[in-house]
Amino acid sequence: MGKGTVKFFNETKGFGFIKEDESNKEYFVHVSGLVDQVKENDEVTFELEEGRKGLMAVSVKKA
Repeated sequence: MGKGTVKFFNETKGFGFIKEDESNKEYFVHVSGLVDQVKENDEVTFELEEGRKGLMAVSVKKA
């Protein structure tokens, strides 16, 4: 399970990006992958799953 920070999240469009703490990589997150509602700068934990355009964050929860 990864830990990171929500860098950007657009509630209207239902997607955003999470920056992983360890690697500084950014991962796409879709509203369907959220467990908790998130907003920018929230600390979160997440799993990675292969999506249509590469790895994306799923099972996203506030830390």
